[in-house]
Order: sequence, then structure tokens, then C-alpha cells
Amino acid sequence: MSTFNTENASTLESAMQLMIQTFHKYSGNEGDKYTLSKAELKEMLTAELGNYLGNAQDKDAVEKVMGDLDGNNDGEVDFTEFIILVGALTVACNDFFQEYHQDDKKAAKTE
Repeated sequence: MSTFNTENASTLESAMQLMIQTFHKYSGNEGDKYTLSKAELKEMLTAELGNYLGNAQDKDAVEKVMGDLDGNNDGEVDFTEFIILVGALTVACNDFFQEYHQDDKKAAKTE
């Protein structure tokens, strides 16, 4: 796998490069090198998103994520489908942290 020149990359460019590299780290270990099979998806979820997704080892959880992501029902997750997962998780995390900080502000005002 080739690497990106991160020497002059902005923070956001570096994040984009990491998402691309992470996807391709797991894609193509079996079958099509541009998609994630169910096994590759499970490996990626466990290794890369275990803290956010909880029990990624749970077969039913992996099946649900695969079903939700596999928009074209081909049994594999392509890069666009992968980015939808990362985007949805990022939105959920942002929402959580906004609520968390609002609760902190409310608690500080009542003290």
C-alpha cells in the first residue's frame, strides 16, 4: 500500500488519509481488494472501532452493521459505504459530547 505525503497535510487532510489507509488495511485480505467482506468488516470493527461500537465481536451486531451499510446488497462494504459508517459515528460522537458539555454547564450553574 502506498503512503500519502503527510509532511504538509492539514489536520483534516491527515484524517482523510488515515480513513483511506485504514479502509485499505482491511479490504482485499480476501476477495475484492476494494471492498470489505463480512470477515474483514468484523476485523476492522473490532480493531478500529471497538471503543465506540461496544461488542464488535457479537455476530448479530456485525450482521446488523453489515446489513445497514451494504446499501447495494452485494454482501460487501465498499469505500463509500464505509465512509457512511464513519460519518454516522462521528455525528453520534459529536452529539454525545455536545450533550455532555451542556450537562457540565448546567451543573456548574447550580453549584
